[in-house]
Amino acid sequence: MSEKTSKLEHLLAIIRGIGSATDIDQLLQRLAVAASELTGSQAASILKFDAATASLRFIAAPWYHQQHLKELAVPLDESLAGWVFGNNKTLIAQDVGQDPRHFKAVDQATNFTTTSLLGVPIRYQGETIGVLEVVNKADDAHYTEDDVTILEMLALYAGMSLWNSNLETSIQGTRDEVTELDRLKRTFIAITSHELRTPLGLILGHATFLKETLAEEYSESIDAIIRNATRLKEIIEDLTDVDNYEAGVARIRQGLISVPGMVEDVVISFQDMAASKNITLQTDIRDKNLQVSGDENKITVAVSNLVRNAIMFTNEGGQVLVIVDSVPDHAQISVKDNGVGIPASDLEFVFERFFQVESHLTRSHTGLGLGLSVAKTMVELHGGRIWVESVEGKGSTFTIILPVRPPRTNPAGQVLIS
Repeated sequence: MSEKTSKLEHLLAIIRGIGSATDIDQLLQRLAVAASELTGSQAASILKFDAATASLRFIAAPWYHQQHLKELAVPLDESLAGWVFGNNKTLIAQDVGQDPRHFKAVDQATNFTTTSLLGVPIRYQGETIGVLEVVNKADDAHYTEDDVTILEMLALYAGMSLWNSNLETSIQGTRDEVTELDRLKRTFIAITSHELRTPLGLILGHATFLKETLAEEYSESIDAIIRNATRLKEIIEDLTDVDNYEAGVARIRQGLISVPGMVEDVVISFQDMAASKNITLQTDIRDKNLQVSGDENKITVAVSNLVRNAIMFTNEGGQVLVIVDSVPDHAQISVKDNGVGIPASDLEFVFERFFQVESHLTRSHTGLGLGLSVAKTMVELHGGRIWVESVEGKGSTFTIILPVRPPRTNPAGQVLIS
């Protein structure tokens, strides 16, 4: 077996062993040791570009040098490693002592003398991210093309490992930010809901009292106060309902629900809203005996939000139809309109909290984008599903299916979400 073949086999064996490293630091340290062994060098190190200082930093080096090198910044314009990084080229310096690019601070910090050096850039996806270098080839020999090939192969492996590590760090950072934002959101909702409920209750109570005692000429103004305070109360309740569900503390009150009766009540409650736009709002009850077990208030909220949305996004003179039917082991409620429809690109987002199909600059309809999110929450609390089919300019159909069997709850009435 030739020496070259033996080295390649040794290289493959080392790479297989490196793959068992438990973390990036251990992996890079093994790569540096492998580079030193396979090129017959006294030492090897890996440097990574630090954007904050625009310099190279040692991230792997002989254990007896690590303490001295970890705080050392290697300049890009006054070092051999910096030349390799900046030019994205392999460099062989057979007589480092005579090379003006040699950064002597490394030797001084480690009480080490560098006589020869081979450095290769560490790249990934066309970007140079560091340098792998070996120093002082045994017996004062010169570095060869075989050494370059070996080091470039190890640098390729190092590049993939560093890139993956950076990606994992970035992903973890994003996860941490999302977790913190979620915590802040929950705290804000909890505090806001608590602080607003009392003054809103007082506003509604006094406004109702004034409506009964003041002259008729003030009725319109009082009605506006009651209407808007009630809407604000609904928004707070919507936010709390969704947040409780996401936190896993949502509760439902089990009871037997007549689906046709519940839907008829919802439709009656929206007839005035529909009439104000000359919209025909009707029901199509295909199973008059359909019943499900669940929390009637919460299912009513879900259906009400769908009907309100349908009326809101249907032009004057349009039609909204609420269909009740049974499917195997489930009740199905569909709200169908011939309104403006939803762009295909927005369909996957419509149930997200605060999502608006219209931009905040061009929107012509009121609301915070909570209705569909709340409907989804209420349906999922009951182990059901909700989806939408829509064609822009032709209308939408929102469909709910609810299992006839009740969802599992614990003794406190909290829904067990699986």
